[in-house]
Amino acid sequence: MTAPSADDLKILHKTIRKIDEDCERLSFNTAVSAFMVCVNELTDLKCHKTAVLEQLLVLLTPYAPHMCEELWAAIGNSGSVLDAPFPVFEEKHVVESMKEYPVSVNGKLRTTINISLDKEAAEVEQIALANEIVQKWLEGKEPKKIIFVKGKMINVVGKPVVSNMEEAPQFWGAFFCLI
Repeated sequence: MTAPSADDLKILHKTIRKIDEDCERLSFNTAVSAFMVCVNELTDLKCHKTAVLEQLLVLLTPYAPHMCEELWAAIGNSGSVLDAPFPVFEEKHVVESMKEYPVSVNGKLRTTINISLDKEAAEVEQIALANEIVQKWLEGKEPKKIIFVKGKMINVVGKPVVSNMEEAPQFWGAFFCLI
């Protein structure tokens, strides 16, 4: 059998943490909901790894003991699921290392970019400016300002370029006539 992937372990340990917290608060309905979310996410990943499913069965045992006992035997384990050690939450599996940053150009969301959380502001600015969608929306203009809020968003503000300096006063004159 192959070892569980980082995504598999992340989903499992998020569920372990949620079940532990919900049991302490006696919020059993939200714990059952967490099981459903976990199963849906593992199904999306097409996870069929025994190591993950065994821990999930042990976690589910207090809620559905008879069903878990049958499934425990069906996946090839001997003995009772009640004798298996209860899964322990490990923080290292749920720590985020990447973030999908929304990137706005002139205040409008244009794209998202996955960037490592340990990148500095200057590196993030370079990555954002190198993105072809950002370049398309800047239309060759120099960026006037790049606003980077770590863990939140990136906003690129482009300088307006007036191709003909004589057009600018006419534009503003027409604009103020409308007011």
